Amino acid sequence: MNKTILITGAAKRIGKEIALTYSELGWNIIIHYNSSKEDAEKLATQINSKNSNTAKIVQANLDIDTEVTRLVNESKELFDTIDILVNNAGAAWGEPFETFPESGWDKVMDLNVKSLFFLTQALHGPLKAAASREQPGKVINIASIDGIRINPWETYSYQASKAAVISLTKRLAARLVEDGILVTGIAPGAFASEMNKAARDLGDIVGKHVPAGRIGNDEDMAGVAIYLASRAGNYVVGE
Repeated sequence: MNKTILITGAAKRIGKEIALTYSELGWNIIIHYNSSKEDAEKLATQINSKNSNTAKIVQANLDIDTEVTRLVNESKELFDTIDILVNNAGAAWGEPFETFPESGWDKVMDLNVKSLFFLTQALHGPLKAAASREQPGKVINIASIDGIRINPWETYSYQASKAAVISLTKRLAARLVEDGILVTGIAPGAFASEMNKAARDLGDIVGKHVPAGRIGNDEDMAGVAIYLASRAGNYVVGE
């Protein structure tokens, strides 16, 4: 089956890794971006140049309700079905407790939690329509290990948001499994990214504090992403 997958925030790092992984399996990819148009276009060109599947880009600011609706409508126009949603788009904010601003709270919670819920809600119909007993629909939420344990930095809204994503994943899973849609999550640890600059810039040092002795790489993310999206993950719900 030639699946179609919508990945939010897919133009960079973890989202990009997941998009490339799925494209290697011949699946169609909808690359969502907000401001990184050049990166999104490069990724789509890279995928389309070497695979038989199709990658398309769609811009939307997920903080705005009308743009969430537009993202869904444009995605439905691009492909006949949407089989999998990967909620990857996210933001972080670090600032001392004494000066941590309301804007830093709202920006992170709105994108990491609120938009995740309402995009999933908006795509409920297409995901349900494409689902079958043999091949359920899938929603994969990108959380973080910071939602499980604290990090050394004062990223209050980020940690709260990722803990919320983990809890929300379980709640959504309990409801959407009724419609043949399996909701699961990935909680990355030390992967290099724009948000995890410590892993990006100080990988050797950070890796010493990881049980595996290193930070995560592209293959590590690819493996779990394939597992959850493929038939191998069809018995995983809410984890």
